[in-house]
Amino acid sequence: MTNLQALCLLPILALANMFVKISGSSSIHPELTGPDMAYLNSRVVFNCSTPNYPLPVTYELIRDSGVRIDVRMNLQRDQPALFSLKVSATSEGSYHCKATTKRSTGVSNSIRLSVVTPASNTRVTSEPFPPVAYEGSRVILSCDVAKGSHLSYTWFFNKQEVTSSVSPFFHPTGNKLVMEMVTPEHAGWYYCEAWSIVQGNKRVSSSTVVQVTVKVYISKPKISFSISKVGASYFGNVTCWSSRGSPPVNFSLSLDGKEVGSETANEYLSAWFPVTMTPGMDMGVAQCWVKTELQELMSEPLTLEVVPVGGDMKVKVEYLYRADSTLAATRLHCQVSRGTFPYISWLLNDSVLPSKMHVDSYIQPGLPHYVLTNLSRTLILSELGQENTGYYRCRARDSYNDSGPWVESAAVLVPVTESGTVCLRHHLPLKSNHMLS
Repeated sequence: MTNLQALCLLPILALANMFVKISGSSSIHPELTGPDMAYLNSRVVFNCSTPNYPLPVTYELIRDSGVRIDVRMNLQRDQPALFSLKVSATSEGSYHCKATTKRSTGVSNSIRLSVVTPASNTRVTSEPFPPVAYEGSRVILSCDVAKGSHLSYTWFFNKQEVTSSVSPFFHPTGNKLVMEMVTPEHAGWYYCEAWSIVQGNKRVSSSTVVQVTVKVYISKPKISFSISKVGASYFGNVTCWSSRGSPPVNFSLSLDGKEVGSETANEYLSAWFPVTMTPGMDMGVAQCWVKTELQELMSEPLTLEVVPVGGDMKVKVEYLYRADSTLAATRLHCQVSRGTFPYISWLLNDSVLPSKMHVDSYIQPGLPHYVLTNLSRTLILSELGQENTGYYRCRARDSYNDSGPWVESAAVLVPVTESGTVCLRHHLPLKSNHMLS
């Protein structure tokens, strides 16, 4: 009976022994190490090892769907199998190694290798193209490469790296630099760098520089005119100008609704047009027009009429006081009743005051201290003393006629005592008193 039981156990023991052998054959656990990124055309090394496992061991490096790359046999303990590969475009994929002994086989972990192509032929493109835009619009620069993968990008503006902290209107996104609401401060030179880094090895490709131009919208034009005399003839000149804008712009002049001249300003925002001019006559209504590719504006109308100097002239006096009621200065105003282009000069005791004072004359004793402002219409006596006292009057003539007649005001007395206070006379034309702190 005992022998019969032993015979029944034999198949079970055989199956158990077979199970142990099968289990032993799968107990090998190889380990694969190596890079997960590599530059195109570089060399990489994968290491496959089975620590503390009896030799010999055969190693196979396998990629993706069972494609065997290479085979190595290791006959030395604790020495990994080395697989050296030159990286090509088809090298990208998942790799694992298979280790085989006489009794067992095992498969390692997987490593996915990414092939990095360095950037080349980097250039900057723009939207709009060419990169010319008006203030307030949007400009997008792109850093494009002929070849390259796994790239990062750095932008430079006037040789300084662009970051969001430099300007809130700079937005680096991917390979693009987006500028919202550009201003003239964004105009300048831009370039980019496309780069990649593998195992601490950085490769950079730089573009050439690209100039971004930001145009300013033209402002409403202004208009003025002047007159000159050569011999017995008079010549008029109309000036059109804008205070802001980006040239080139086109200025034109209309007279009584008819265009009489046109000029393109390539550098300065102004233009000049000769016109016929006769003093005392209405020569018509002039207007300036300015045009750009986006705008067309016109000035206010201006009547081209030169009124000769004439009529009554008056001098009005203002006394300016400090907070302690002491006199600080005297201001005299010359009032011309009519005249488009008056030339005004002042006289003290029938002596003409120079229209321009030399700097060193202010420090010479005995000379009057005064300032002329408002095209000589205003005379300010900055210091009061005996040298300033006397009769003041102003006179005017047409500025375009040096030989023309003068029109003079009545004399006004501005007396000053030795103590420097003003002696007020009942006949002095005192306009107003002002306090100076």
